[in-house]
Amino acid sequence: MTASAQVTTPAGPPRDTASEGLLLWLASRVGIVVLTVVGAQAMMEGDAVPRPFLERWRNWDANLLVTIAEHGYDGVPGADPDRGLPAFFPGMPLALRAVHLLVDDWTVAGLLISFAAGAVAMMALARLAEFEGRPGTGWRAVLALMLWPMAVFLFAGYSESLFLAFALPAWLAARQGRWPLAAALAAGASCVRITGLFLACALIVEFLARRQPLRRAGWLVLPFVPPALYSAYQHSRTGDWLAWKTAQEAGWGRHMVWPWESLMTTWNAAMGEGRVAWAFRLEIAGAVVGIVLVLVLLLMRRWSELVYVGLQVGALLCSAYYLSVPRSALLWWPLFILIARASNGPAPWRKWVIIGYALLVGPLMALNTLIFVDGAWVG
Repeated sequence: MTASAQVTTPAGPPRDTASEGLLLWLASRVGIVVLTVVGAQAMMEGDAVPRPFLERWRNWDANLLVTIAEHGYDGVPGADPDRGLPAFFPGMPLALRAVHLLVDDWTVAGLLISFAAGAVAMMALARLAEFEGRPGTGWRAVLALMLWPMAVFLFAGYSESLFLAFALPAWLAARQGRWPLAAALAAGASCVRITGLFLACALIVEFLARRQPLRRAGWLVLPFVPPALYSAYQHSRTGDWLAWKTAQEAGWGRHMVWPWESLMTTWNAAMGEGRVAWAFRLEIAGAVVGIVLVLVLLLMRRWSELVYVGLQVGALLCSAYYLSVPRSALLWWPLFILIARASNGPAPWRKWVIIGYALLVGPLMALNTLIFVDGAWVG
């Protein structure tokens, strides 16, 4: 099968898989807007006035990324320094500054970045899934990702969409043997999130598994350059080469512990009441999904994907407590490709896989969207 977006099916003319992914993305963005507007009205109490639409999307990390873009890593002038800011890699703040040259509102800039980057990511995911599976796998993988319970973060001004816009085309390029392009795109991904380092390691494994000529291996160093430069920059500011790790500890109390310690801390938090307890229950569910995915990739001997997902799952489960595990799953595209492949085949029962998945996680996605725009933490 070629890497082209044009895929010929036995039963009909060529299908444009990238366009299918893009159309699903555009339709889902309209759905999120409708859900947010209607939900804001439905959640009103008494004579309360709902928060403006844009204000509902500048919550949590979206606000911190804007702070970095507007003022730098020292934070708002005159305010107490936020020691957690270096935890965010500079890719998204730099993108915000660039878009802000054309768009005055920072929140709109963040939403536009996620919208455009998400479109690129969905087209790449559709092509990748179709490249690795049967015709029709592409749009199913896109649908599975967009229905994931934490898909609200692909709409908000967070860094997930921007990361995927680099990482998914990078992985597709690697599958096609286009290593210079794969390395360059992976370098873009490692500007956005620490997850780019896990992607860089996975590319090395993929390169070795395909027994590529060693003369081409030099390109694989490229994704490690942006994190090294960022570390040097933060060292010049703080004297700390591991400022990202220090910021995680200072801002969120995250440090490495034994996995059973992390599980017990999260379990105790999940046994409480209210929205916080609900969020920690989702964290535990996300951890279960991550562990199952790692085992499946191991059994399938998908070594490069195992490295990419396994390193993330291991780091998340050895943190002081589970935080953003289901949100991190948005970056585990092997999960969504496996769901798509399981639901695509000649057996009549296979179509019920994607239907059952949608009925299970779709309501959770809508619920978490409403919770997020109401200003509460969801992951």
